[in-house]
Amino acid sequence: MIELPYSLVIEATEEPDFFGFYSPDLEGFTGVGHSIEDCLYQAKWAMKEHVELLCQQRLPVPPPSPNPTITIQNARNPAVA
Repeated sequence: MIELPYSLVIEATEEPDFFGFYSPDLEGFTGVGHSIEDCLYQAKWAMKEHVELLCQQRLPVPPPSPNPTITIQNARNPAVA
């Protein structure tokens, strides 16, 4: 079982070994990994560190999600200006 305190979105890129991730529940939280499994591992520990940093800076910390989800999707291509 994967235990994360917040929802996680993992985005696949055109590079087969590069994934980005972020949490829609945890403002400012992002990261990268070399696989979906790597993203899950990185996110688990990085969420904890991100919350600790918010606490140290006396910034608001959102409550853990009662039902966090993990979404895996293709990265959205930014609009070309």
